[in-house]
Amino acid sequence: MGEGTADRAEGKVDKAKGKVKETVGEVTDDHSTQAEGRKDQAKGKAKEAVGHLKDAAKKATEAVKDAVD
Repeated sequence: MGEGTADRAEGKVDKAKGKVKETVGEVTDDHSTQAEGRKDQAKGKAKEAVGHLKDAAKKATEAVKDAVD
């Protein structure tokens, strides 16, 4: 599994965990838990974006290497 794939997978886990926390916070009227859930979701989105960037950089690097050869 490449670095980008791992980052995207971690991001999906963080987003799911955050959604659960946010929902629990809504049900229990706990604003702190809701905020923590939204923060986890944002962190997950960022990790997914990093994963996509890593994959794009790897593809670009490989394309340059192929063009040079």
